[in-house]
Amino acid sequence: MTEQQPLHTGRARDIRVASVPAGHVYVRHCSAPEPDGVSRLLDPRPNGAASTSQRWWPPVMLDPDWVSAHHEDFDVFHLHFGFDAQSPAQLSALVDALRLHGKPLVYTVHDLRNPHQPDPAAHDAALDVVVPAADHLVTLTPGAARSIRSRWNRTATVLPHPHVVELARLARPRPVRDRFRVGVHAKSLRPNMSVLPVVRVLADAVAELKDAELQVNVHREVAEPTSAAHAPHLIRALEELADRGRLTLAVHDYFDDEQLWDYLASLDLSVLPYLFGTHSGWLEACHDLGTAVAAPDCGFYAQQRPCLTYGHTQRGGLDEESLRAAVRTAYEERPAPRATAQHRTQERDELAAAHRALYMSTLR
Repeated sequence: MTEQQPLHTGRARDIRVASVPAGHVYVRHCSAPEPDGVSRLLDPRPNGAASTSQRWWPPVMLDPDWVSAHHEDFDVFHLHFGFDAQSPAQLSALVDALRLHGKPLVYTVHDLRNPHQPDPAAHDAALDVVVPAADHLVTLTPGAARSIRSRWNRTATVLPHPHVVELARLARPRPVRDRFRVGVHAKSLRPNMSVLPVVRVLADAVAELKDAELQVNVHREVAEPTSAAHAPHLIRALEELADRGRLTLAVHDYFDDEQLWDYLASLDLSVLPYLFGTHSGWLEACHDLGTAVAAPDCGFYAQQRPCLTYGHTQRGGLDEESLRAAVRTAYEERPAPRATAQHRTQERDELAAAHRALYMSTLR
């Protein structure tokens, strides 16, 4: 169902890639640490972004006028994500502009279901434009590749997700703790999250374990009445559980990378409260840091990295017993498997070589 690109190639020419985006950690870590003949254009700053901003969204490269103005600056157009706001007509115009200028389109299918959109129709319509039009497709798991074959009769090359945490940190020992800590990070309540039912089951499951605790994190905007993300019902319920000693509630601003790695490393088990989705960078970061993950069975998370699974889907709801079982397994089988810097380095080198070979194949 999938095809595997050769992981070695000569360096006959430099290949310039317009990557959408280029600065995201996934894309950066699919690149070789040292020059290898593939160069990715820098993300153009969106209108209104400060000159010092690292922001790449909304991606300027998705504009057909940008393609027409810069087609001599790149050889391959590689789409990853960031097209949430694009209509099918706008994506078709992008495809037409690339074809007009003879630029091959590579698309990495990260999301078969967009975690930011409660209704799948918009993302399905976008995929119906991009997937058939792409000269080459990539995805992260065999299950996603089978779905792509079933839905569009297209073959996708399966390449693993690279490391998320910087390699230098992978060798750092995990903090030593006396208690088993389960964590749920609700972030800013993405549409694919069903937090409260998961937290209530976890509070009961953790209470049954010796020297165990539950921590729930949310971004500050969820608790602020003036914020568009304010969720008063959820905050009241979490505060009530905290007052009863069932969990610790942490309300905070967005973590930077180092704060996020510290947070994840402080957990023994991170529970993803997703109702729908496909793949997860969060799961990869936990694997880098040696934190077990309990992921729902609604996507292909279990095919990405070793993790525990529990039943949680939009159609079927929450399987409470499977979530309890995942907590007990993580408690009994700790420590979790952890990526090594050696393996992640080798994997990154192979990913970079595979991408170069893929780009070369589209230019023949």
